[in-house]
Amino acid sequence: MSDIRIALDTLGCKLNQAEAETLARELAAAGYTLVRSVAEADIYILNTCTVTHIADRKARNLLRQAHRRNGAARLIAIGCYAERSPQELAGIEGVDLVLGNDRKTQVLDKLRASGCLASLPPGEHNGYDYGRNRSFLKIQDGCRDFCSYCIVPLVRRKVKSVPVEKVIAEVKDRIAGGAREVVLTGTEVGAYHCDGINFAGLLKRILAETGVTRLRLSSLQPQEVSAELLELWEDSRLCPQFHLSLQSGSDSVLRRMKRRYTSADYQYAVALIRRELPDTAITTDVIAGFPGETEAEFKESHDFCRRTGFARIHVFPYSRRPGTEAADITDQVSDKVKRERVKKMLALAGESALNFRQHFLGRAMPVLWEQKSNGVWSGYTANYIRVYTRSNEDLTNQLVPVKLESIYQDGVWGTWSDF
Repeated sequence: MSDIRIALDTLGCKLNQAEAETLARELAAAGYTLVRSVAEADIYILNTCTVTHIADRKARNLLRQAHRRNGAARLIAIGCYAERSPQELAGIEGVDLVLGNDRKTQVLDKLRASGCLASLPPGEHNGYDYGRNRSFLKIQDGCRDFCSYCIVPLVRRKVKSVPVEKVIAEVKDRIAGGAREVVLTGTEVGAYHCDGINFAGLLKRILAETGVTRLRLSSLQPQEVSAELLELWEDSRLCPQFHLSLQSGSDSVLRRMKRRYTSADYQYAVALIRRELPDTAITTDVIAGFPGETEAEFKESHDFCRRTGFARIHVFPYSRRPGTEAADITDQVSDKVKRERVKKMLALAGESALNFRQHFLGRAMPVLWEQKSNGVWSGYTANYIRVYTRSNEDLTNQLVPVKLESIYQDGVWGTWSDF
């Protein structure tokens, strides 16, 4: 029997990346061969996202492209879009199996039941590594907040946290596999609670019981930031980067979004972080063109982002999601206005990111080097500045400092010197 080759793609958030990484590990451990290109695959698996209509479109396009490139490959769609609209994906030519979030853990069982048996002994697969430098680890899933625009509670209904002992074991396993950085992910990471241990307690256990080099968080809600939590960052292994989703800097829009904080609450969390961790990167998400958003409300949001000085701003036009409260609001903002507001917010995002990077020029900072392309290495600082350099050495997965010399592309150019 020849090797069964599987190509795996994922769309969307870091939680989706964590789930794809776990699936890749399971497939490889079971003896399947992982390949990068659908053209050489017997099976193509796409882990979908449905947070916006653009994510839906990307999923459909990837599946159609996969079928065009390799009509013999079996196509499998899993994840959030598969949970929300399985019929839509099943109707795409070539798609053989659709598994929503509650069933996507059955991929291996489904493959075996259909006769797609792994042909290599476990440990002898030819797959490439997932999570070699930065490994994504799911610790929590599900949301019950029901923000008025968000589809996530409808496609990730079951709220659960991974038991502490399993998280510890997974972190140790990722470290043993070579990962220098572990990113904790979830729908609401800060809501972690299992067997009487909350999120802060989990962080303490990971830091005390594992040899992780870097520990990074995918995101937090501003109301989850406290002085007690920030005390944990006295351990330098915790990366000084906080992704706090804002969505809008206008209080009236935040109320219509049914967010559980005000702009003042958000600003308090930012001030608390910067007081304790001056070099931290604070990144965020912003929605432009939420239903009913006036020019004055958009200006409030834009001005708030300018004052805050984010290291990165991920900008999204509002996307109408069926089944959400905001989808039924009659006062929808036109596509033209949304495009104009996105453009303005993106210009501010570029300016803010540049200002943040410039603040660190001239400093020597450790970089976890990840990959080499066209002779140039790239990697990230603990506070998530992308750094580029040239070296004849193999820097893969090495944590080595450079001096941040100048702005370069989407990051900073680093040079070697004696520190």
